[in-house]
Amino acid sequence: MRTGDVPNTLLHVLQRHYAQQWSIRRHGGLWIATATRQQITHAPTLIEEDVEVFVHQLEYPPPGIGNSELSSERLRTSESCAETGLQQR
Repeated sequence: MRTGDVPNTLLHVLQRHYAQQWSIRRHGGLWIATATRQQITHAPTLIEEDVEVFVHQLEYPPPGIGNSELSSERLRTSESCAETGLQQR
């Protein structure tokens, strides 16, 4: 196996292992994972250069920022205002 094949092989292994929780890809030297579920309490996206740190975060994701419940409520309010023609502050 060539050295250049190692990241691609590792990418495929990680994609298969974490397929239920994360969508994983690489961009240049970055490892990127996006949560596949909407109702989560951790960070929805992980971006790391170091694959060991990346895998640790896949197993133990850092906490998310903000509150998804509030985001859902804000979207409902915006849609309601748009339907009635009211402006939102």
